[in-house]
Amino acid sequence: MTKGSDLLVAALENEGVDRIFGIPGEENLDVVESLRQSKIELVLPRHEQAAAFMAATHGRLTGRPGVCIATLGPGALNFSTGAAYAHLGAMPMIMITGQKPIMTARQARFQIVDVVASMRPLTKLTRTIVSAASIPTIVRDSFRVAMEERPGPVHLELPEDIAAEDADAPIVPVHPIDRPVAHPAALDRAAAMILAAKRPLIMIGAAGNRPRLVGALSDFVHRVRLPFFNTQMGKGAVTGGSNLYMGTAALSERDYVHQAIDRADLIISIGHDTVEKPPFIMGAQGPTVIHIGFTTASVEQVFFPHAEVIGDIGASLPMLADRLEGKLEPDGSFAELRQSILAHINDRAEEDRFPVTPQRLVHDVRAVMPEDGIVALDNGMYKIWFARNYRTHVANTLLLDNALATMGAGLPSAMMAALSHPDRRVMAVCGDGGFMMNSQEMETAVRLGLNLVVVVLDDGAYGMIRWKQAVDSFTDYGMTFTNPDFVTYAQAYGARGHRVEAVADLAPTLEAALSAGGVHIVAVPVDYSENTRVLVDELRAAVPERTAG
Repeated sequence: MTKGSDLLVAALENEGVDRIFGIPGEENLDVVESLRQSKIELVLPRHEQAAAFMAATHGRLTGRPGVCIATLGPGALNFSTGAAYAHLGAMPMIMITGQKPIMTARQARFQIVDVVASMRPLTKLTRTIVSAASIPTIVRDSFRVAMEERPGPVHLELPEDIAAEDADAPIVPVHPIDRPVAHPAALDRAAAMILAAKRPLIMIGAAGNRPRLVGALSDFVHRVRLPFFNTQMGKGAVTGGSNLYMGTAALSERDYVHQAIDRADLIISIGHDTVEKPPFIMGAQGPTVIHIGFTTASVEQVFFPHAEVIGDIGASLPMLADRLEGKLEPDGSFAELRQSILAHINDRAEEDRFPVTPQRLVHDVRAVMPEDGIVALDNGMYKIWFARNYRTHVANTLLLDNALATMGAGLPSAMMAALSHPDRRVMAVCGDGGFMMNSQEMETAVRLGLNLVVVVLDDGAYGMIRWKQAVDSFTDYGMTFTNPDFVTYAQAYGARGHRVEAVADLAPTLEAALSAGGVHIVAVPVDYSENTRVLVDELRAAVPERTAG
């Protein structure tokens, strides 16, 4: 006979789990003891939210669920933002929380909340384990559910007495699953529409950016030779430099890339997930849209495709390429338009103004990061600038969240990237507001011996909302704060701190920190006046407003 917690850990090992992130409580002590005797490493952060962000990022980077653990009540509820982050971002994750014994109630209702009910709208599956013998099958099913399209989080609640209960149950073997591919009739229909179009354009969305799709998607673009753009979360899905790349839709309309979108008479939308802020606004007038996805499209006011190709994207795209390769003659005007779009995007990238402008920040970060270097963004105005201006050449090297778009995820996501890829350069870019929401994880990063540079953009405000407040002509109110001395703050955690005092020092400081190894904070004063000049005034003057039908 084996106790439930041992069955749980054995089932997790069977799934290939090598790390679990979280903060256990007394209701998890049997699980902790089972972990201690296993090959699985328990990574102890300073807040459950960070544990969930790290587990979700593991899922994003690998395609296999990350696992996190917390106690009941307050610990479990601290997972909720991370659950929503993974749910909207389609990141596979398993959350395991403890609970008081269900056979007895010696502590009455102390600390008990209905965690399963609270997790129901935030997960693909949530359940309480009521029998130790059922643990192996529940774990196997949970991993399948978490990984199936659309991927996402699964929550399991393990009561204290079930974890301690003896049972005899075999571990369920893992077997490969082949996903269905698109129907030939759908592929024929899509191919006919593309061949009939005069100016087809590819859009790559979040679901096109799964780790397993890199080769298939890159090959498709190179075979059909059609220009493409991407959503924020589709960025980097096509590997290598390409003269077919038109830009990233960091805004919903009236950015320079929308000149290409408006010129297209057909858009091949690969993996668009409408949880993202819309990359363009569909109206009665506009291009025909073909949706290619694992699942059918969500029909929204701003997105209603005219045809769909449903099935495994990785297997379906080669079959569509077979129908198109060598038969397309791309409109030559896209090449000219591409040069104009990229020239505008690169404007003032080397400006010497101080505090540092967003364009210069992106330019200098790109200069010090190799092609496979990973930049993890928190949420703020700089995310729009990185989405527009930062060129990626390797998949999953710019980690940003355009779904839940929560603050506080940048540092934990970068920590997970550094754990997964200790041989690569990893950088977190955070606003001062978002950084301070989970800055306690600096201690975790130092304790884990990570090589990580954390850029903190210092403007003493919740900059994105303050900008929006000004654009909408509200009075400047309620958005400013004071920061600690970030150099001293880094040193207090055993990290190294730097403050950029001149724009010419930015790239050398970043390079020195990356070369030195260890954990560094680089505080960078930032000038966000470019937000209004470029993202409002310039675009309003240069890009005509599109008329919606």
